[in-house]
Order: sequence, then structure tokens, then C-alpha cells
Amino acid sequence: MTFTKSLIALSTLALLAAPAMAGDVAKGETIAKKCLACHSVKDAKNKVGPSLVGVVGRAIGSVADFKYSDDMKAYAGTAGAWDEAKLSSYIENPKKDVPKGKMAFAGIKDATERADLIAYLATLK
Repeated sequence: MTFTKSLIALSTLALLAAPAMAGDVAKGETIAKKCLACHSVKDAKNKVGPSLVGVVGRAIGSVADFKYSDDMKAYAGTAGAWDEAKLSSYIENPKKDVPKGKMAFAGIKDATERADLIAYLATLK
């Protein structure tokens, strides 16, 4: 293999290994203000919606003491955990993934804004 082909192969592997979404945490924190009417980002306290602390990687529908809709429970049974792709899809249009869910938010259509928001959510531990 030539040096150029090796470099291309390594570059391709590096791109594949990088996170699917690399958002801006600071911008995401600003975007998260859209969520604060219904969700907590500072502690594990539930509001109208479940706390978003620890949401990235958390099993869907698993926040204690939160009453999920039947549709969200069904989605949780098939979708597993909130990874970046599932969060992005859900945040884009909550009614697409969970048609009769409780979330009355229209969604965030812009992919960059969603990536920024998810980058911020990933910092909430």
C-alpha cells in the first residue's frame, strides 16, 4: 500500500471513529432554555417532563417517579437508550417517534441546533 493510500485509509477510519454529532456545548446550553419550562437540567427533579440530567445514554422511559405515556413506554420497549441519533430524531419531531406522547413541543428542525443541544445534554451528569 502506498503512503497516500495509507493516509487516506487512516483518515477515513478517524472520521468513522469520531462522534456522529459534534455540537457546541455553549450554544447548546442556550438552546436548552427552550426545554426549561418542562424539564430540569440542574437536578434530578421531574417537572412536567422528566429531568434531562443524565439523559444521554439513559434507558428511555426509565426516570423514577415520572408517569410516561403508553406510547413512550412502547417506544422505550423497542428503542433502548437515548443515544445521539435517537435524541436527535426525537427532538426534531417528538410526535414522529412517539405520536401520542405527552411532549407538546413542536421540535427543533435545524440539525446543527439539535447537535449543539445534545452536546450540552451530554454534559449533564
